[in-house]
Amino acid sequence: MTVSIRYFQNHLTLPPFRRGFHVITRAIQDAMPQIGEIRAGMLHAFVQHTSASLTINENADPTVRLDFEDHFSRLMPEDPSLYRHVFEGPDDMTSHIKASILGSSVSVPISRGRLALGTWQGIYLCEHREQMRRRTLVLTAHGEIGD
Repeated sequence: MTVSIRYFQNHLTLPPFRRGFHVITRAIQDAMPQIGEIRAGMLHAFVQHTSASLTINENADPTVRLDFEDHFSRLMPEDPSLYRHVFEGPDDMTSHIKASILGSSVSVPISRGRLALGTWQGIYLCEHREQMRRRTLVLTAHGEIGD
């Protein structure tokens, strides 16, 4: 049996989402079909923006996503008197803080050609801005390819 390691990289531009937490697992899988070739490896997803983030969490009950948004809004109130960086509006600095707390990337193991997410896990795009924008992700998968 011949074993080799391969790297794949694709870009995914998501449609604009309203502020909130959105499950994008299927969009990532569709944009990275090469995952199916990998027996054991890793997918890394990186969002190329400073006011959006990625995280992994509950993918079944939509109230989880609503609770996330409610909590983060209370944690970082959009009060311009609290921040210096408000050039693009009251959600400017709060979006950057939220993105820093949650992070700009996630990594997911690949096992037998599938993302090895838990039963109730999904990958979220966390949109922190009120104005909807397209978001671009860089998806990199690598791992063992065998005959």
